[in-house]
Amino acid sequence: MDANLRYSTLLDSLKARFSRENRSLEFKSNYQDPQKLGEYISALSNGACLDHVDFGYLFFGVEDKTLKVKGTQFDIHSQKKGNQDLELYLRQTISPKINFKIEEFTYTNGNRLVLFIIPAASGQPTEFLGKSYIRVDSSVTGLSPFIDWIKEIYNSTTDWTGEVVDGMGIKDLDEEAIELAKKGYTERHPSMASEIGKWDLETFLDKAKLTKNGQITRGTLLLIGKDYTAFEIKHIGQIVWKLQTATETAGEIFTVPFLVSTSKVLAKIRNYRFKIYPEDSLIPAEVWKYDTNTILEALHNCIAHQSYESNSRIIVTEKEDTLEFWNAGSFYQGSYEDYLLGTKTPDKYRNPFLATAMVNIKMIDTQGYGIHTMYEAQRLRYLPMPDYKVGMDSVSMTLYGNVIDKDYSLMLMSHSDLDLATVIQLDRVQKHLPITASAIKILRSKKLVEGRQPSIYIAKSISQVSGQEPDYTKAKYNDKFCTDLLIQALKDHGKLSRPKIDELLLEYLPKHLTEEQKFKKITNLLYKLRVGGFIKVGKGKLWELNDSSET
Repeated sequence: MDANLRYSTLLDSLKARFSRENRSLEFKSNYQDPQKLGEYISALSNGACLDHVDFGYLFFGVEDKTLKVKGTQFDIHSQKKGNQDLELYLRQTISPKINFKIEEFTYTNGNRLVLFIIPAASGQPTEFLGKSYIRVDSSVTGLSPFIDWIKEIYNSTTDWTGEVVDGMGIKDLDEEAIELAKKGYTERHPSMASEIGKWDLETFLDKAKLTKNGQITRGTLLLIGKDYTAFEIKHIGQIVWKLQTATETAGEIFTVPFLVSTSKVLAKIRNYRFKIYPEDSLIPAEVWKYDTNTILEALHNCIAHQSYESNSRIIVTEKEDTLEFWNAGSFYQGSYEDYLLGTKTPDKYRNPFLATAMVNIKMIDTQGYGIHTMYEAQRLRYLPMPDYKVGMDSVSMTLYGNVIDKDYSLMLMSHSDLDLATVIQLDRVQKHLPITASAIKILRSKKLVEGRQPSIYIAKSISQVSGQEPDYTKAKYNDKFCTDLLIQALKDHGKLSRPKIDELLLEYLPKHLTEEQKFKKITNLLYKLRVGGFIKVGKGKLWELNDSSET
């Protein structure tokens, strides 16, 4: 079929199917100006994405009201924008670059037409001069007010990771990464452990879905390709680790294979144990600043859900007491809140080839448990829940490695039976984030929070028994607790000055007391212990245990 007949048939089928213009179909009698044409290309590309068709079409020489084919004198080759050819101008000002085609053909009635064949937007809106457009009713307008449409376009990407990379073979794969992939595959499929040893490498890669019918894909190279293969997939292929504290700055860039690089990023992050002291006990809870599995889960999520068409890095920023994980691409399906309790399973992924391979080598799961697992890990370590910031084209997750509100951590320590949904609400309270009136009512009924809106705060953990402030003051800050703490400190250090004793005990005294009342309380405590024969004042006014004391 020649071009004239092919495009005439296309026009006839579109007219018969739709009988009018729509988001992906536009008819114009004649060309107007470069601005309007650029807006039409943007709008039709975005409209085609939303209409779930591969292309949008713009016909010149057809009346938009009657759909009569009258022909056009428009000649793209003779038109200019300033001193620049119009076509070149459009290709330079449309972003991201889309390979729109311009076809001139003679319709069956003998009239000359011009057709723009415009690929659907994929993964991000198509813009003209930095602004995206869409057709609404009979007008072309800016896309920015239509948030749901923008999200849909961002989630429309084709599987970039599943595309085959010509010229790549087994020689281009990293041996260390392959061994890690085999280890992960065996752990994911333990019943097949005896079979895996019998497979040659090509069979393993296909079984693990790391290759596609023996062919190397972009996803293959991201996970197990040698470092130079990032150039072959036309992607920056980098994870950046940055250290930003008040006293230090540092950074390092890691490239493919990501299966190896994530462990290298993990090794850069400073991790250590610290202590949280529970109520009425001198035995602290000792936890790691960060949970290793949570760090890897966060990194692997960034890799799996990255919008690779944007050619962006994955960035891990380490601060004093937090880690921030950033990747390009909006939240693909639903919102992060949907996955907190582990009850939602996604039915699609932005990068299905990559995600399937990562599941098979035990980097992620497909049941929607990843976010839930990270929240549970923080709960079990008595630390704040992760925070998500979801934009139109990026997602960042902040992981806490410190205590924000001591009462929150103590609450989790003394109430191990709290469900995750309740803990998440308590976390919002400690961060002074809004929660619903019904949530406050439930927390208050369980004696987990106190105060009134807008000053809701977490109850002292011991107060759950009675709900009365004097009771928890008495229970939490009783003389026995402070006595035990002081005696243990004297056993550890031998002698302490009064300023050191004040430093030790002041933070455990009731917050409603004045500074003067707190110092007086410590003075009374020392007096009672001295009169009771437990402690004494030695040389240099240093307090120490009595030799005869058995406390």
